[in-house]
Amino acid sequence: MIATALGSAQNLLVLAASTPMPTPGPDFNEDTVTPGLFGFITMLVIAVAAVLLAVDMVRRVRRTTYTAQVTERLDAEEAERAERSTDR
Repeated sequence: MIATALGSAQNLLVLAASTPMPTPGPDFNEDTVTPGLFGFITMLVIAVAAVLLAVDMVRRVRRTTYTAQVTERLDAEEAERAERSTDR
């Protein structure tokens, strides 16, 4: 059993040693490993769109918050006026 395991391990080592390392081919081209100008422009457009969407979202959330605050103030003023009119 141990001899079989050692034999299998030796076979694996022989197979690993006989496998040649990959060498770069003569047809190496920068465009095959880099996104190039098209990739850069695409990523730039996506980044600009994401920033614009984030700015728009923040603006809308602020507007909603301010509207809620103004509505609360107006409701408080109306309640105060109603209270004053019932006191008289």
